[in-house]
Amino acid sequence: MAAGAQKLQVLVASALLLLLAVGCQASPLQIGFYHDRCPEAEAIVKGVMMEAISQNPGNGAAMIRMLFHDCFVEGCDASVLLDPTPFSPTPEKLSPPNNPSLRGFELIDTIKDALEAACPDVVSCADIIAFSARDASCILSAGKVDFEVPSGRRDGTFSNASEPLKFLAPPASNLSDLVDSFVVKGLDVEDLVILSGAHTIGRSHCSAFVPDRLNISSDIDGGLAAFLRGQCPADAASGGKDPTVMQDVVTPNDMDKQYYNNVLSHTVLFTSDAALLTSEETARMVVDNANIPGWWEDRFEKAMVKMAGIEVKTGDQGQIRKNCRAINYY
Repeated sequence: MAAGAQKLQVLVASALLLLLAVGCQASPLQIGFYHDRCPEAEAIVKGVMMEAISQNPGNGAAMIRMLFHDCFVEGCDASVLLDPTPFSPTPEKLSPPNNPSLRGFELIDTIKDALEAACPDVVSCADIIAFSARDASCILSAGKVDFEVPSGRRDGTFSNASEPLKFLAPPASNLSDLVDSFVVKGLDVEDLVILSGAHTIGRSHCSAFVPDRLNISSDIDGGLAAFLRGQCPADAASGGKDPTVMQDVVTPNDMDKQYYNNVLSHTVLFTSDAALLTSEETARMVVDNANIPGWWEDRFEKAMVKMAGIEVKTGDQGQIRKNCRAINYY
C-alpha cells in the first residue's frame, strides 16, 4: 500500500477515535447530577427502597423490571408511569406487556412524595426509576451489584399503549427476535444475556409461559413442569385464573447468578430464557456467567447503566413532573 494511502487511513482512524471520545465526554447524564440542588436525593430513594424491600423483596424486582419497560419504550422518560386521562385514555401502563403484571407504581409515588418534600420540582420521575432499580440491584444482591448511575433525565409527555407492543419482545420470543429488540435500542447480544439474568428474582403470571412451555412440547425440565402445572391452570392465558409463581425457585429473593444455572438445567419459565441456549455464542455466555465468580455481577452493572441511558430526554426536553402519574400543564 502506498505511503500516502496508509497515512490517510491513520488520519481517518484517528478522527473516528476522536469523535468517539468527544461523544463519550458529551454524555448528557452525570454522576451526582443533583449534588447542588438536592444533595440528599439518592439517599432518600435508597432509604425508601430499603424499607420497601425489607417488607417485600418483590418490590425490588418490580423496580428493575420497570426500568426495562420504561427505557425500551420512548426511552428512559417515565412515560410508563402516566395514568389515563380523557386526552390520553390508553397510556403505556395499560398495554398488555405492562397490564396487569407491571408493579411498583405506588412505590414510585412514595419516593416522589419524599423528594418533593425535600426539594420540590427538582428530581425527575425518570431518574427515580433509574435510582430505584440501581438500589434494588444492590440491596437484593447484598452489595455484590453496586454501581453509580448517571442522572439528569427529564420526564416525557407522551405515552401510548401501542408502543410497548412494538418494542417489548414477549416471553415467547426466539433468540433472533430478542436480539433484534435489543439492537434497535443500541444494546448488543451480551447485554441481552446479561440483563436476562434479572430473571433470578421476581414472579411471573402463569399466562406468560403456560401456552408455549406447558401446553405444548418444550425443553422445560419435567419436574419443574409438573410443579408448575400444579400451580397454573391450563387456561391461564385465555381468561382463567392467572396466579403468579417465582421465576427462580432456588434463590427466589437473591440477585445472583443462579438464573444461568437454571438456564443450563432447563428450569426456567420462559421460551425467551431457554432461547439463550440456541446459539453457540449465547450458550457460551450463559456458561461463563454460571461458572465464573463475579463475571455476571460486573457485567450487569455496566449493562444497567447502558440501558438506563437509552434515548434519554435532557436539558430543555420534557419536564420535571410534580406528580409522576400526570404531566404538568403549567
